[in-house]
Amino acid sequence: MTGAPPVAAHSAPTDPASPKTDAAAPTGRHGAFWAMALGSAGVVFGDIGTSPLYAFRLALAQASTHGGVQTDAVMGVVSLALWALFLVVTVKYVIFLMRADNHGEGGVLSLMALAQAAIGRRTLMIFMLGGIGAALFYGDAVITPAISVLSAVEGFRSVPGLEGLSLGTVLIVALTILVILFMVQSRGTAKVAGFFGPICVVWFGCIAVFGLMQIVHAPQVLLAISPSYAAVFLAHHGTVGLFVLGSVFLTVTGAEALYADMGHFGRWPIQAAWLFMVLPCLVINYLGQGAFALRTLQAAHGAAVGDVDWFFQMIPAVARVPMIVLAMAATVIASQAVITGAYSLTNQAMQLGLLPRMVVQRTSETQAGQIYLPQINMMLLVGVIVLIAVFKTSDSLGNAYGLAVTGTMAVTTSLGFIVVRRLWKWPLPAALALIGPLLTVDFIFLGANALKLLSGAALPLILGAALFLVMATWVRGNDILSRKLQRDTPLLTDFLEILKARPPHRVSGTAIYLCGDPDHAPGALLHNLKHNRVLHEHNIILTVETAETPRVDEADRVRVTPINDDFQSVRVRYGFMERPNLPKALAACRKYGLVYDVMTTSFFLGRKTVVASARKGLGHLQDRLFIMLTKNAANPTDFFQIPPGRVLEMGAQVTV
Repeated sequence: MTGAPPVAAHSAPTDPASPKTDAAAPTGRHGAFWAMALGSAGVVFGDIGTSPLYAFRLALAQASTHGGVQTDAVMGVVSLALWALFLVVTVKYVIFLMRADNHGEGGVLSLMALAQAAIGRRTLMIFMLGGIGAALFYGDAVITPAISVLSAVEGFRSVPGLEGLSLGTVLIVALTILVILFMVQSRGTAKVAGFFGPICVVWFGCIAVFGLMQIVHAPQVLLAISPSYAAVFLAHHGTVGLFVLGSVFLTVTGAEALYADMGHFGRWPIQAAWLFMVLPCLVINYLGQGAFALRTLQAAHGAAVGDVDWFFQMIPAVARVPMIVLAMAATVIASQAVITGAYSLTNQAMQLGLLPRMVVQRTSETQAGQIYLPQINMMLLVGVIVLIAVFKTSDSLGNAYGLAVTGTMAVTTSLGFIVVRRLWKWPLPAALALIGPLLTVDFIFLGANALKLLSGAALPLILGAALFLVMATWVRGNDILSRKLQRDTPLLTDFLEILKARPPHRVSGTAIYLCGDPDHAPGALLHNLKHNRVLHEHNIILTVETAETPRVDEADRVRVTPINDDFQSVRVRYGFMERPNLPKALAACRKYGLVYDVMTTSFFLGRKTVVASARKGLGHLQDRLFIMLTKNAANPTDFFQIPPGRVLEMGAQVTV
């Protein structure tokens, strides 16, 4: 059963604007609500919450002229940072996109499935948007741990007596932390996650306190809240202003997590945590860094001020080491959040047929989202090590950061337009009035980050392009195989008529044949009759379907349809965020009169050996890539959690 799973018929998605989707809305259970909000502080806001470590420093360095830091640059950068938080995160994600949920779930693939449901089919445009957005996310997943942990470790250089800390020592410490982080992924994060929220709450409280201490001494920085400072800075600095925008965008790089993690915490807790804790703390900290920069300029009496680690230098020396340790903990949490996000995205992509099957290990008996994918973990670890070895400093990594994220954001906004127009039924002028400004902001940031292509920003794009090629090859290759198998195998009804006319030898027990197309005779059934020349007493044609919703109600999990006295058709449906468990699903068939005994049941799986044909298929490169992907796909026995001792594989060679 390789290939993209067919999309099952399903009920129309709940209107995302309806109150029904707000399962976590505060309806009197204030304790549970605020506990969810506290938990979201660690998982959802880890990335965006650690951006003050490097975002302001990099943006101000870009804005500084050869004469050093200038007052107008400080005010302009602070104003740009604040309005990026207001427009991109608050307006676009918190107010708008979090209403476009797919039965409570968010993220680019959830939005892609919602857009497909709104149109009624998978279109090339929607597939490309979803595939590009998902592929670019992996670029973010590689860079975030590298830049976050590296910037925190670099903070030791701001400690009196450690200014001369060598680059090699910084790299070794950062790499050690990251390698340990990836090595413990297989043990699960359920226990550690309990500390995520409280640690991040302490982090946000500290960055706000230290920011406020600086604002008190330079209150004029509060004027930067006015967008006029951002507009004047961009108007007077030309191309330099665009480079600064590329660095300012680093303040909002964790915004996608707001949307992607909505299913874990609910819309209301995330919105409350952002509006009442995270946003105020970030605003105060950026204002504080700006105030510290203004004070530094004033103390210099006109002398040039070069690049400074504004975040750590504004912290009193006595509190700097504890703050660096806290920063390291916060960056590890931010890295953990994006790593688990990559696992979740990969699981969704497999269920939607965008990626081949991979080994999925559950690391918690109670938390459905606690999964571990060894292949993805190794890919991310290798990517992080390569990035740190190549770029060496967080400043250099900042040039590579941002472009992949802006691309994902532009994709999300574009899919949002389809949902607004086709699902919410907004008139075209109203949809354009909402999406137009948001998409304009996305493309402005995308253009600003594109200026850094030659400085390292091409790296995540190359990774994203490679992953999109994998997705496109997998989907197209399976479509070709599906059409070929439909041509080469008879219809099930016709085949059963042949069996009735020439009945084979019968044996006791139950045979379950997995297939992707229930209308055609399964290849495993054909090969079993051809080589073994027997037919079991009871036979089940089993099809696994993936719905366009994150999860499927247990009441809608299975559908049993009698075909004749010897055959029954069973369709099992899963949401794209669920992991299939066929024995459990078959046990639920008892209520339909289908008795399932694993000890007298054999699962017949068709294993296809794909070879390239002389005819034009995918193309020489993609043919080889598709063959490699099929060879390395996880065993269906493990993927569907079938007891290994009850499986028989019937091999066949097919060409593509």
